Amino acid sequence: MRPRTELALALGIVLVLGIIVTAVGGRNVRPGDDDTRRSTYLTGPLGARGFAESLERLGVDVERHRRRTTDLAGAGVTGPGTIYALLDPAAAISPVQAVNLAAAAHAGGELLLAGRGAAAAMACYGYAPAPAFGESALYLGDTLDVSAWLRPLSDSMPRRRSLLDDGSNIACGPWPARAETLLVTSEGAPVALRLQPDSGAAVTLVADGGLFANRELRESTAGEFALSLVVGRAERLVVDEYHQGFGPGGGLLAAVRKWMTASPWGWAVAQLFVVAVIALLAGAIRFGPVRHVIPRARRSALEHVRALANALAAARGHDEAIALLIRGLRRRLARPGEPLRGRPGEWLDALADRVRTPASQQAVATLQSLSRGRADAEGVRRAAHAVEDLWQDLRP
Repeated sequence: MRPRTELALALGIVLVLGIIVTAVGGRNVRPGDDDTRRSTYLTGPLGARGFAESLERLGVDVERHRRRTTDLAGAGVTGPGTIYALLDPAAAISPVQAVNLAAAAHAGGELLLAGRGAAAAMACYGYAPAPAFGESALYLGDTLDVSAWLRPLSDSMPRRRSLLDDGSNIACGPWPARAETLLVTSEGAPVALRLQPDSGAAVTLVADGGLFANRELRESTAGEFALSLVVGRAERLVVDEYHQGFGPGGGLLAAVRKWMTASPWGWAVAQLFVVAVIALLAGAIRFGPVRHVIPRARRSALEHVRALANALAAARGHDEAIALLIRGLRRRLARPGEPLRGRPGEWLDALADRVRTPASQQAVATLQSLSRGRADAEGVRRAAHAVEDLWQDLRP
């Protein structure tokens, strides 16, 4: 087997073993279990896929918005009968984006803001999520674990957060005058509020985004609470997925690149690919001029016959060597597919009538005498020379 073939076979075996190990290792691991984003695309315990699917079964049209919050009203994602939801975004909302959300609410689009990632948008309405350790809330007779509560602010103007920060404020409208408490902790601190501004649609604030997680919806009455924020109030829910990391860009190549850079298995595949490319380049590229090798001519059949005769002579198989020489000459002189019938002596008698030269006649006579008597090493050599003379005379 050639070295290149062996290298390709070894790389193929390594790749197959890597795929098998990856499949066996990830067989019992559900995708997305370690993803903490509150996205409606994720089915893990911390995702919000269950919240979206439950709303769809209750007749609410759920859409995913995967673009920036620049002009929500102009993009058609807000309006009467529609709730725009920020479910604990992984990338925090900036103050400028908070102004865009406030403008959408002022134009008649209801908002649902949950989690610490929406703190800048909540600040437009005078609240901010604050951590709460070991707190709980009571809803429909069930105790819900909460990790944050809504803390009132004394300043309604969120500060700029950019490289060109000048310390000034960004106005996002007056605070609402009416607030409805939806959920409180055991100490009486608000966890969820519904605010009704003087102009525009209502805004719902939820301090703890974990109330929308799949695990909480399945194991507690958090599901009833989260669904009650939408069911009966709107026919359409638009969920912001841009700040969860599901932007509009990307494709198969981008997904593969992200997997190869983020996963240990991706790094392993990339390293195997680099090793395979280097091996192919090392085996395929020839450096320098072409080398002229020594031409090697193939040995003739008679040389092989002579070598066989010498070997048999050394083993004292002289009679067998002469018989093999005669049998080989007979096989080479026969027509293709013609069976070899009769004894070698009869064939030599018939061959004597076909030869044309005295040397060939002498060679036939030599073979006849050697095949009938007891030969020695010298007889084997004479038989080899006689076979070569007959082949030169009678070959097709």
